[in-house]
Amino acid sequence: MNTVLAESLSAALLLCVLGFAVLRPRGLPEAAAAVPAAGLLVALGAVSPSDAWAQVRELLPVVGFLAVILALAQLCADEGLFRAAGAAVARRAAGGGPVGLLGGVFLVASGVTAALSLDATVVLLTPVVLATAARLGARPAPHVHATAHLSNSASLLLPVSNLTNLLAFAASGLTFTRFAALMFLPWVGAIAVEYAVFRRFFRADLAAPPEHVPEAVEPAPMPRFALVVLSLTLVGFAVASVAGASPAWAALAGTIALGVRALRRRETTVRQVVASAAPAFCLFVLALGVVVRAVVDHGLGDGLARVLPEGDSLPTLLAVAGVAAVLANLINNLPAVLALLPLAAGGGAGPVLAVLIGVNIGPNLTYAGSLATLLWRRVLLEHGVPVGLGRFTRLGLLTTPAALVVAVTALWCGLRLIGA
Repeated sequence: MNTVLAESLSAALLLCVLGFAVLRPRGLPEAAAAVPAAGLLVALGAVSPSDAWAQVRELLPVVGFLAVILALAQLCADEGLFRAAGAAVARRAAGGGPVGLLGGVFLVASGVTAALSLDATVVLLTPVVLATAARLGARPAPHVHATAHLSNSASLLLPVSNLTNLLAFAASGLTFTRFAALMFLPWVGAIAVEYAVFRRFFRADLAAPPEHVPEAVEPAPMPRFALVVLSLTLVGFAVASVAGASPAWAALAGTIALGVRALRRRETTVRQVVASAAPAFCLFVLALGVVVRAVVDHGLGDGLARVLPEGDSLPTLLAVAGVAAVLANLINNLPAVLALLPLAAGGGAGPVLAVLIGVNIGPNLTYAGSLATLLWRRVLLEHGVPVGLGRFTRLGLLTTPAALVVAVTALWCGLRLIGA
């Protein structure tokens, strides 16, 4: 296939796939555009069948891990874990008002994102936060914007927190525990910046009196079995990594434990468990990987290689994260990380984790930066809550650059203290 034609076709199809994922006409799954696009690129020779299969084979373990984590999160929700968390936040806010509610949302959203992935925060926690704010008569804007921002910036901690993390984890050569140790300070730093900016940006909303008399907080007991299984699963991630096994086995064990219990109690069905693993979205990720491979092979890879600096000094890591953040807002964070990781991996864990910081925090700047933000916006619209593009962008301009600098500086310090 002609090189110029391959470049143009690959870029055009990537934009079409991303546009389809944003708009989702008639509610069709993202894979409805990604799979035909990948097939067309292979059929026309823009990607050879062997390269396409190599890309799919490389992504399969990561996508399988994602499917198990999504199922685990849904089973935890079915057990009432998110309802209990919402009740706990409401009790905290009863004495502290909207400011107390914001603090509680930050704590819960950060924990949920880290342990159960950003999708759990966006899809399962955001409606709980909306209901909690309505019950207390608080303006919802600060609290629902917090779930959007923290689904991205609070997803730095663990390999399981984000699909981008799973990809970076595979490319970094780190163990589960060393990954978490290196990302702990960036995680804390990013959340602290977000909270400080939120307190000032939403000061009028947080100071407003309740819109009605706050309703009594209904008791919601913490589901102990789900909490124990989740805690053991997190411990299992670290143990499996130390033992040289994939952490996916720990996630699968936790999912089976909760799934068998729910099936015995007839609280779910096998079909519902499979659906919660989002097989269509997993297929979309695999097909998107093939499309991105074509774009990288036909121009994007060479262009990024020219602008991506080498080394692990603080200025270099800041530059790497900046490039990653810009690219994430141009083509979405998932294609960005797929394009950048092969280039950054040769420099070791430092550049790989800097890329991760860029593609995780950077998407808070625009709606199109991550699929999670687009999904969050869809959840709010389904609940009748309008989302202003201008307000979201202004908030992103205040939080994103500062969070990037703080997180990358913390990573650089961690690399010096712990080592990669």
